[in-house]
Amino acid sequence: MPLLLCLVLSSKAQVETLDRYGNPIRNDGQTLDGNPLNPEFGTYEDGAGNRTTWGRDTTRTSTQKKIPIGQFQWILEPRLGTVVDAENNDTVVHDFQKWNDTGGFAGEYSHLGNMGAPRLNRIYFNRPTSDEFLFLQPFDFFRGSLQDFRYTNTKSPITNLAYHSCGNKQIGEDRVRGYFATNINKEAGLGFKIDYSYGTGYYYAQPNSMFGTTFYGYYRGERYNVHAYAGVNHLKMGENGGIEDDRYIEDPLSFRQTYTSENIPTMLSQTWNRNHEQHFYLTHRYNIGFTRLLEVPDSLKPTPPSEALLLAELPDSVKNMLNADSVARKVMVDSLMQKWNKDNPPPHEFVPVTSIIHTFDLSNLKHEYLAHNTTSNYYTNHYYGDWNAVEDVTRALSVRNTFGVALREGFNKWAQMGITLFGTHKLRSYKLMDGLGGHTPYTENDVSVGGEVARTQGNVFHYNASGEVWLIGPHAGDLDIKGSTNLDLRLGRMDSLQADVNVNFAHSKPSFFFRHYHSQSTWWDNDDLSREVRLKVFGTLRLRKLGTRLNIGFENTSNYTYFSMENTLRENAEANSLTPTDFSHAVSVRQTGSVQVFGATLAQDLKWKFIHLDSQVSYQTSTDQDALPLPAFNAYTNFYLLFRMGIRKILRVQIGGDLRYFTSYYGPDYSPSIQQFAVQDASHERMKVGGYPIIGAYANLHLKHCRIYVNFRHVNAGSGHAFLVPHYPINPMTINMGLSWNFFN
Repeated sequence: MPLLLCLVLSSKAQVETLDRYGNPIRNDGQTLDGNPLNPEFGTYEDGAGNRTTWGRDTTRTSTQKKIPIGQFQWILEPRLGTVVDAENNDTVVHDFQKWNDTGGFAGEYSHLGNMGAPRLNRIYFNRPTSDEFLFLQPFDFFRGSLQDFRYTNTKSPITNLAYHSCGNKQIGEDRVRGYFATNINKEAGLGFKIDYSYGTGYYYAQPNSMFGTTFYGYYRGERYNVHAYAGVNHLKMGENGGIEDDRYIEDPLSFRQTYTSENIPTMLSQTWNRNHEQHFYLTHRYNIGFTRLLEVPDSLKPTPPSEALLLAELPDSVKNMLNADSVARKVMVDSLMQKWNKDNPPPHEFVPVTSIIHTFDLSNLKHEYLAHNTTSNYYTNHYYGDWNAVEDVTRALSVRNTFGVALREGFNKWAQMGITLFGTHKLRSYKLMDGLGGHTPYTENDVSVGGEVARTQGNVFHYNASGEVWLIGPHAGDLDIKGSTNLDLRLGRMDSLQADVNVNFAHSKPSFFFRHYHSQSTWWDNDDLSREVRLKVFGTLRLRKLGTRLNIGFENTSNYTYFSMENTLRENAEANSLTPTDFSHAVSVRQTGSVQVFGATLAQDLKWKFIHLDSQVSYQTSTDQDALPLPAFNAYTNFYLLFRMGIRKILRVQIGGDLRYFTSYYGPDYSPSIQQFAVQDASHERMKVGGYPIIGAYANLHLKHCRIYVNFRHVNAGSGHAFLVPHYPINPMTINMGLSWNFFN
C-alpha cells in the first residue's frame, strides 16, 4: 500500500526531462509513447528523478496471464553522465524501410554508394561535432557510439532481431543485427547489441565488412547511480578511388561495349582502410539528500484497522483470554497497532540535494591503410616504402577522467536551478609512421574546469548554460560556452508551440590529426595552425499537432580548418579535363580567414484520411564555397497511403514512394589516403554533383511484433548525372528487403 501511494503521488508530480538535443520533454501525464506516467501503465518516477517501467501488469486478464510488455529508453550526456530521455528509434514502425539506408531518413547524406560507406551530411547544421578520431567520423551510419546508444528499462526481457538484404552474393549487401535488454530489478538492467554487415558493393573493388558489439549495464537507485558501457567496432572498407571516366554513367552509349556497374574500371584495387575501435565508459554518482513525507489526500491514506479487525487473526484461545482481561486486551491492541503502523509507514520520498560525480572514458583506435597494388602515379607524393606493399598504421588512445559536484534543482522552493562544477583531466597518446617502419609517439595532457547552470523543471520555460576552459596542456586557452532555452506554449485547445534557441561559442585548437599525420602518400606537421573561433546560433519552432517544424541557424567561423585535394595535372592532359586518370592525387590541411553559413529547414507533414504527404526542404548558403561548399537547396518528399487491413485490422500497411533532390554544387571529393571528404581542388576544373532526382517506391508492413519492408531504390536509374560524390556513382536500381522481429519472454 505505501508503495502504491508513492507511485500515485510521483505520477502526479510534473517532472521535466530532456531529449537528446537538450529540449525538455514534459512528463506530467504523458510519456514518449503517449501513455500516462502512472503505475496504472507501469511507469513512475522516484524522488531522485529516476524513471522506470516497473508497475502493474496491464496485460493480465481474468482468464489468461500474458507477458508484460513495456519499455522506455535514454541516452547519456558523456561528460557527466546526465540522463537524457530518448525515443525508441530501433523499434519504430513508421518508415521502417528507411532504417538501413546510408543516405539517411531524408536522403540528406552524400556517400560512396555501398551500404555503410563513408558519408557526409549535406545539411550543414545537422553535421555532428568533429570527432577527435577523424577516421571514425564518416562511419556514423554503422558505428556504435556512446552518444547515440540507448539504455533500456523494460518490464520483460526483450530481444530484437533484424535482417536487411539486397542483391546477390556477387553484388549486394546484407546486414544482421541483434539487440537484447533485460531488467535485474526495477532499478538495474543490462543488455547487449551485435551488428554485422557485409557488402560486396555494386561497383568493383568497393567491398566492406563491419562488425560492432556493445555491452551495457546500469543501476539507478535513489542515492547511487551507475552506467557502464563497452563498445567494440571493426570497420573494413575497400577503396576503389572512384571510376576512371564519368561517361560510363553519364553517356554509356559512347563506349563500344556495354558495361554493368560491377565491371566499370576504377582507379584503385586491392586497397583497404581498416579501423579497430574499443570504447569503455563508466559514470557514477552518489546523491546526498533527505527524506520527506508526502502530503497525501485523505482518500488515498490507508485506513487504520478497527480493534476487531486487529484481533481477528489471533487464535480463539488468545481471544477468549483477552476478552476476560481488559488490561491485556488494551496492551495487545496497542502492540498490534504499532506493528501495523510499522508495516504501513506514511508515504515519503528521497530528495537529492547534492550529487558527487565521476566519469571515466577510454577510447582506443588502430587505423590501417593497406594496399597490394597501387595504380601508377595515382598519388602525387611518395615519402617511403613500396607502393605494392603499403601498410600504414596509426594508433590513438584517449583517457578522460571527470569529477563533478552538482547542487540539484528543486530540492526546495528557493532552488530554482541546478548548479554543477567539474574538472577534467584528459590524456591523449598517438603513434604515427616515421618512414622507417617504426612509429613516432606524441603525448598530450590537458586539464580543464567548467560549470553548468540549468533549469529543467516547470511547464513553460527552461534553460541550460555551461562553460569549460582549458588551463594546462596543448589546448590551454581553449574555451567552450553553450547556452540553450526552451519555451513551451499551449495555443488554446488546437495546438502547442515549442521554441528552442541554442547559442554556442568555441575558441579551440584544431584536433590532432589536422596538426599531424604521417603515411606513405600523405604527410604533414602543422604546428602553426591558428585556433578556430566559432559562434553558432540555432533555433527550432514546432507546432506539434499540425506537424510543422522550422529550423534556422547561423554560424560564423574564423580560421575554418578543412581538408583540400591538391591534384596535379599530368603531362599531355587537357587543361580543363575532369577525367580522374588525368591527375595524380594529394590532400592537405588548409585554413581560411572567415566563413559564414546560414541555413533554414522547413518540414511539414500533411494527411487526409489515409493519404499522407511528408515533405522537407532546406536552404543554406556559405560565404566561401571553395572552403565550405554547400548545395543551396535540399528537398525530400514522401507520398504514401497508410491504412489497416485484415481480420480485426491488425495489419498496418504503408505503401508509397519518395523523392530526394539537391541542387548542383561543387561537392566535396573523397580521399582514400586519409578516409576523409576533402573539398575539390579549385585550381583545376571541378565537377558538380546534384541536380539529379532519386526516386524510390516501397511497401512497409507491420503485424504484431513483426516489421517487413520491400524498398525499390533509384527506380529512375539510367543515363544521367547520377553522382553524390565526384566520380563515385549512385548505386543502380536495387531491391532492398528487411525483416525485424521483437521477442518478449
